Amino acid sequence: MSKRKQHAPEFKAKVALEALKGEETAAELASRFGVHPTMIHQWKRALLEGASGVFERGGRKKPEIDEEQVKELHAKIGELAVVNSFFGKKAEALGREVRRDMIEPDHPQLSVVQQCKLLSISRSSFY
Repeated sequence: MSKRKQHAPEFKAKVALEALKGEETAAELASRFGVHPTMIHQWKRALLEGASGVFERGGRKKPEIDEEQVKELHAKIGELAVVNSFFGKKAEALGREVRRDMIEPDHPQLSVVQQCKLLSISRSSFY
């Protein structure tokens, strides 16, 4: 039993364009490209149906939005906002000098600007 061949979109477009030219029959194209004539007819039809999309206003189609992923991201944003708010309130209870000492200039993940913002310290007063 043989496996189905997976043809690249570029190959399909090339064969469909050759079929649109009409210089050779589907059988001749099938033997030349090594595909079944039915596939050539399907690719040609798909090309004709999708050709109008090339000229639509707005360019390419908008990417599809995964609603489940959006919900997960919104939940994560909310969670991080709560954590930042909690941390900020607790940090503000500490003295200014203690908060200044908490800032690590060589922190691998947070810049000094981000750390200052989290600890409610102006950058200029840190420097």
